[in-house]
Amino acid sequence: MMKTSHPQPAPGDTAPRPTPPRGGSVLVIVLVTLVITAFALTAFLDKASSDLIVAAREADARRLRQEAYSALEVTLSVLSCFNQTVGALRSPAEGWGDPLTFANYTPTEGRTVEVTFEDESGKLSLPNVDSPTLLALFQLWDMTQPDAQKLTDALLGWMKPNYTPSGTFTPDYDQAVIPYTPPARSLRSFDELAAIDVARDVFYGEDGRPNDLWHRFADDFSLLNFRQPNLNGARPDVLAALGSFDATQQQNISDYVNGAGSYQAKGPTYFRNVRDAAPVIGQGNVTGFTTQISALRIHITVHDGRAVYRLGAVVTLPGQQAAQTVQSSATNGTSGASATGTTAPAANPSTSATTAQTGAASAAAANNSSTAAPAKLNYPFTVLEIHENDEPVPVAPPPPPAA
Repeated sequence: MMKTSHPQPAPGDTAPRPTPPRGGSVLVIVLVTLVITAFALTAFLDKASSDLIVAAREADARRLRQEAYSALEVTLSVLSCFNQTVGALRSPAEGWGDPLTFANYTPTEGRTVEVTFEDESGKLSLPNVDSPTLLALFQLWDMTQPDAQKLTDALLGWMKPNYTPSGTFTPDYDQAVIPYTPPARSLRSFDELAAIDVARDVFYGEDGRPNDLWHRFADDFSLLNFRQPNLNGARPDVLAALGSFDATQQQNISDYVNGAGSYQAKGPTYFRNVRDAAPVIGQGNVTGFTTQISALRIHITVHDGRAVYRLGAVVTLPGQQAAQTVQSSATNGTSGASATGTTAPAANPSTSATTAQTGAASAAAANNSSTAAPAKLNYPFTVLEIHENDEPVPVAPPPPPAA
C-alpha cells in the first residue's frame, strides 16, 4: 500500500481557508426583525383600536346625554303635575307610568327613549331600621335565632352610637391589621358590609365576592333615610318582616297593585291609604307602612342605533315623607368624639341646590362676593342621586340653613 504525502506549507505561508456562507445569518436577522415588527404593529393596532372604541363611546355619550337629560326634565314635569293634582305620588298606576307619551315628547329622529321607575321607598330604610325588624328579616332568611341576633348586633353596633348588643357579640375591630372604629352612622355604601364583623362572613363568599344574601340585603334595604316604606311598592321581604304578612297576603297585595290574579279585570291600581288595604290583606299590621312614595328612582335609556346611554336619578318631594341622604360624620377615633347619627334636615326646594349646575352657580356667587346669596332654584324635587352610565355624578349638598 502506498501512502500519499501532502506537502506541508512552508513556514510563514498561510493556508487558504474556506469562506463560510453568509446567506443564512442574514435570513435569520431579517426574520427576527419581521417578528419584532409584527409584534410591535399588533400591539399598536390593539391600543389604537381600544382608543378608538373609548373615543367613540365618549362621542356617543356626548351626543345622547342631552337627550337623556331632556327626557328627565320632561319626566319630572309630568310627575310634578300629578303631584300637584292628587297631592302625592303613590304608584305609576296613577297614570304617570309612561311620562313621555303623556307629555307627547318626541325624541330626536332615529333615537328611542325609555323611562322606567323603581320605588326606592318600597324598601326598608336602613338608617331607621330597628332590631325586631332585622331579626324578623334574618330569620325569614332561614337563619337561626342566635345567628340572626349576632348579625343584628353587628349591624346596629356599626350604625348606631352607644348601641348595646342584646347577645354575646363583641367586635374586634381594634385587633385588625389596621385597627379601626365603627363610624356610628348608617351605611353610605353596601360595600361597607365587608368591613363589619360577622356581616362579612354572611354576605361574602370565600372568594371575597358578594353572595346571594348580599344582593338580597341590597334589594330589601335603601341607604336613604325616610320614615316608612310605601305599601304600594313594598318588596315581599319587607311585607313579611315589617307587616308579618304571610305568603297568601303578600300574593294578594302583589295581585292588587299589578292587576293580576283575581284583580286582573280591575287592572293595576294602588292603595290611597293604609285603611284601603284591609279588604285585600285581611288581618295584618299596616301601621309601619305609608302609601306615598318617599324616594323614586328614575331610569332613562336612550338608543341611537347601537349606541346606548343610560341615566339614573333618585328624587324626593318636600314634605313629611321626604327622603334624605346619610350626611352625618363618622366617629372620630382619635378624639373619641362620635357623630350624632342623624342626617341633615330635608332641604326646601326653594333653597336647595338640586343639581350640580346649581351648586356650581352657588360656588361662583360665593367667589364673587363673600356675602352674596347663593343661586336659588324653585325646583319641585330634590335630586338625591344621579348616575350616568352607572357612574354616580356628584350632586351639590343643600346649603346650610340661614342664621
